[in-house]
Amino acid sequence: MSRFAAFGVLLVLGSGWGITMPLAKIAVSEGYQPFGLIFWQQAIGVVALGLIRVVQKKPITLPPKLLWFFLLIALIGTLIPNSFSYQAAIHLPAGVVAVLISLVPLLAFPIALGLGIDRFTGLRLLGIVTGGVGVILLVQPDSLPDPAMVLWVPVAIAAPFCYACEGNIVSKWGTHGLGPGHVLFGASLIGAILALPLAISTGQFIDPRTDWGPPEYAIILSALVHVAVYTGYVWLIGWAGSVFAAQIAYVVTGTGVIWSMILLSERYSGWVWAAMLLILAGMALVQPRQKETLAP
Repeated sequence: MSRFAAFGVLLVLGSGWGITMPLAKIAVSEGYQPFGLIFWQQAIGVVALGLIRVVQKKPITLPPKLLWFFLLIALIGTLIPNSFSYQAAIHLPAGVVAVLISLVPLLAFPIALGLGIDRFTGLRLLGIVTGGVGVILLVQPDSLPDPAMVLWVPVAIAAPFCYACEGNIVSKWGTHGLGPGHVLFGASLIGAILALPLAISTGQFIDPRTDWGPPEYAIILSALVHVAVYTGYVWLIGWAGSVFAAQIAYVVTGTGVIWSMILLSERYSGWVWAAMLLILAGMALVQPRQKETLAP
């Protein structure tokens, strides 16, 4: 595959992930709450991933001695961050949530330093400061449609913080011999098992026997897009390398904002656009250079 084709794949995959931002906003638009959404997202993902693994003749069993690992990934990779993300999506524009999700590498770097798995450079420090200034611009009184929305920005930031922790944990201690697809399948299965009683006990369970509308279709589409894009992303890492594939973060943020404008007719103030540019610039400074390595 040529470099041009690789960038094309990167754009398609990033656009797919980007559309899940407005889909989340649509999913919560009529009152659905996080645990009910998380259960169906995970359940649909388990079925889709399971079928893919069966077709590929890959194992779908979960090694008992690694159940703790699947549980950990389910908690910090899905249950906790998605609970915050869906709650933030109720109150914040989807495009703003997309911008805040791009904080993952900025939050991951200081965690990596603390774990001793990355090295300090002045350029990366500048990246963190630049991204921090972007967040400050985002919480200006005039940046959001309603100044009260500022209170939900920290809630939205909790999700990328969880993803940053997850990435560093995997980078530090690995996946215990499991492939990324196996990890995602196992974590999704454990996540669905945990989310179901939470959804039922809190009254957030979503009964599929209802009049289907945009929220219901958004839940299914988001889950299927995630499985398809994740599978493609793992393939892209194997073909083009993790440093090249990491650039998908820019595409996800940009297309997340664009999809939100198209599907939700969202419009943003100059503060939001300035914040996005600063956060993306900070992300570019923090990302590993070509000669450095990323965790698989």
